[in-house]
Amino acid sequence: MALTVGAREKLEADFVLVVEIPVAWGDMDAMGHVNNAVYFRYFETARIAYFERVGFLEEMKRSGTGPILASTRCRFRRPLTYPDRVFVGTSASDLQEDRFLMLYRVVSEALGDVTAEGDGLIVSYDYCKNERAPLPAGVVLQIDDLEGGKRRS
Repeated sequence: MALTVGAREKLEADFVLVVEIPVAWGDMDAMGHVNNAVYFRYFETARIAYFERVGFLEEMKRSGTGPILASTRCRFRRPLTYPDRVFVGTSASDLQEDRFLMLYRVVSEALGDVTAEGDGLIVSYDYCKNERAPLPAGVVLQIDDLEGGKRRS
């Protein structure tokens, strides 16, 4: 079953950024499906694309303050196998002074369905001082702009 237009539209409606990732043969484990740890790489790929989009990685190069993943979790819905292609949606939620929550959803093209959902707590971190720091104002503005103001708490 191919990913339906409705499934793709729903993913794009629920998330401000969607990345496409091919499922690699080497992603599978001895059980014949994509290993659970690989989903966290899928989340990471979407997360880094989001950070690039809102200028957080550029800010880190400039000032030393950047994102750090404080915690993450995943709810596995359906197993993935090779060959396939996944679409990973991500958005920010619960924006606070020094942190926000990233939301993720993985949709399989072959299955036409959600295969995993998760989140990750992102903390703004001063890598020079090795301590938490307020989210840079420019990054907050970019997040607000990308999210359309709809996710800010």
